[in-house]
Amino acid sequence: MRRHLQLFFQYFLQYFKVRVSYRADFLIGLATSIAASLFAFAFVLILFRRAHIAGWNFWEIIFLFGFSMIPFGIFNVLSLNIYEFGGIYIMEGKFDRVLLRPVSSLFQVLFEAFRIESFHEVITGTIIVAWASGHLQHHWNALDIVLLILFGLCGGVIYISFFLLLSTVSFWFEDRMGVHPPFWNMIAFGRYPLSIYSGYIQFLLSWIIPFGFASFYPAVRLLHRSELRSYAPLAPLVTAAMLGITLFAWSRGVRHYSSTGS
Repeated sequence: MRRHLQLFFQYFLQYFKVRVSYRADFLIGLATSIAASLFAFAFVLILFRRAHIAGWNFWEIIFLFGFSMIPFGIFNVLSLNIYEFGGIYIMEGKFDRVLLRPVSSLFQVLFEAFRIESFHEVITGTIIVAWASGHLQHHWNALDIVLLILFGLCGGVIYISFFLLLSTVSFWFEDRMGVHPPFWNMIAFGRYPLSIYSGYIQFLLSWIIPFGFASFYPAVRLLHRSELRSYAPLAPLVTAAMLGITLFAWSRGVRHYSSTGS
């Protein structure tokens, strides 16, 4: 573990140096990412300013939106190679180089590249949560702060695990785009109360594609709402289960992998 932590910091520092050396490109990417977040936030502000949805008032929806940005930001920082895994690592043969190194192949794929500009989403989400909490007169205690960090990390791991699981399909079916696109936009469903959707959608986003445990159920607990509050303690268990399934699929995929010969 210690060795992998040291390697992680080395990977990150080296990539950070390379990324910021192209200053204009980095600043444009950062500005684009911030603009996208602001437009999404403005849309929520305008749409729900005078609306109450499924018993949720305006500031509770703002709180949910802000919290959803935290795990999404964590995921976005590490999502670059996940999304491009099939095209770059499998079809172009880059995975051969990964297997030659005496380090976990999964570790290398996750941490060889970062979307550094997405760190702002974690910071912005935290600021929005604090802003909404002030209007809701929500007083944070030590347990709430610990749960905010825990749920944020769990949500990030759920997103990473799920999309990494989709990436393992490329070991069997070579496709440059992969199967990610149909599921990518479903992350946005977690920015709104799940109770506004039909029972089928709620079941899908809870037990099949567990995005509800990445944002909605933790937000319910942090807001101290009685609605579906008993689901929040299951978030770490769902995270562990999702991670376990993904690690198993990755292991099987690596065994099935055959070199491109390039």
